Amino acid sequence: MMRLLLFFTLHTLHCTLHLVASGEKPNFVFILVDDLGWTGTSVALHEQLDFSQSDYYQTPSIAQLAEQGMRFSHAYSPAPLCTPSRASILTGKSPAELHITSPGRSNPQAYHKLVEVENRTELKTSEITIAELLNQNGYKTAHFGKWHLGRSNPGKHGFDVHDGSTSNSDSENTNGNNPKDIFGVTSRAIDFIEKQAEANTPFYLQLSHYAVHSPTEARRESIQRFNSVAKGKRHKDAEFAAMTWDLDQSIGALLAKIRELDLTSTTYIIFASDNGAAGNRRASQNLPLNGGKGSLLEGGIRVPLIVSGPGIEGKSNSQVPTIGYDLYPTIAELAGVSFNHEIAGTSLVSVLQDSATTLDRQGDALYFHYPHYGRGPRQKPQSAIISGRYKLLKDWETGSLELYDLDRDISESKDLSRSNPDLRDKLSKQLNDWLLQVNAQLPEANPHYDADANPRSNRRRR
Repeated sequence: MMRLLLFFTLHTLHCTLHLVASGEKPNFVFILVDDLGWTGTSVALHEQLDFSQSDYYQTPSIAQLAEQGMRFSHAYSPAPLCTPSRASILTGKSPAELHITSPGRSNPQAYHKLVEVENRTELKTSEITIAELLNQNGYKTAHFGKWHLGRSNPGKHGFDVHDGSTSNSDSENTNGNNPKDIFGVTSRAIDFIEKQAEANTPFYLQLSHYAVHSPTEARRESIQRFNSVAKGKRHKDAEFAAMTWDLDQSIGALLAKIRELDLTSTTYIIFASDNGAAGNRRASQNLPLNGGKGSLLEGGIRVPLIVSGPGIEGKSNSQVPTIGYDLYPTIAELAGVSFNHEIAGTSLVSVLQDSATTLDRQGDALYFHYPHYGRGPRQKPQSAIISGRYKLLKDWETGSLELYDLDRDISESKDLSRSNPDLRDKLSKQLNDWLLQVNAQLPEANPHYDADANPRSNRRRR
């Protein structure tokens, strides 16, 4: 099984990154945004590609974070939807291994050629989350915002302070000055930080924003601001730009509080998204990336990732491929915390120390498995592997394979599977071997398939 058995020590920590003096434990602030696409900020995530930033949205606070730390151009979410990504990030394991690959139960339809797998919708309490690991080692832990991991609340998974078993609906129809509970989440986070600073206690804080998930909500003055800003060619929605602005302003308030409390030199800040943007008329576009949320095309899984903190060079960039479950071992190593259970992730500490470093990842590939149907024509059961510059997609309905060179074709428009059959077959075998190794659930033929049935939208909340 392509997983690492990891043992991290405080000695290793001091040898890799020059952190704080005399073994003082660092703090962690993890900002996870909902449905924020790779091009959804004013930060160019790829230093050579101008289109890796928005041509309309303004995010000065996120840009400030990038100025202080490292941005990753090839960062991926573990899944194209929220629940599996969140479970994976918390545990360091792939969604396929966890058998959490969709937010809801399967919804059989006669017009589907395959029957979706019966995945779990709750994170098992036997899984050791990063919050539990840190909590067991002297950290105070908190989770504010969207949980969306079933009825089992964050308190059962290592969080001392939390908002409960929240989901998308908990943020809707909030008051006009607190759309999507953006400022409420940040206010609770700031209160938590102040208490830990006063007690001189190391902390792990997870802000899981409801924004920028639909429906779009923003302050009136923010909408007015973007009604007077020239629209871009790719991004044009003033209300969505305003919601993104509100989110950024709340992050700015959080960063200001960290500076005010003199915690900058002892605090790592991680900024990421749970999956790509929806890519439809009611949300942000991912162009030039193809596809969006619910798809294993780049638009559904390539996401922003920025990390700042002690020992990380400001304005640095890394093109090392990373995936959400890499954050678990990264945080553990930075905290000087050891563990002896198996995970899928690989620590990014060596990359954070030197952006030119390549990552020694077992198997040298990233894997994705989404055995479900979504709402669009490309949102159907798929698996994928990314190895170096190449990406292979497997369609479970037809068994067909698509091969793309992401360095030359980031839009995934030129299928190389016929012109490069050797590489196609090699990656296909590697992907199939991995699916077997992690005991991935696979879709099966639908015995009640009716080609004449009336397709209709799958309305599951995601």
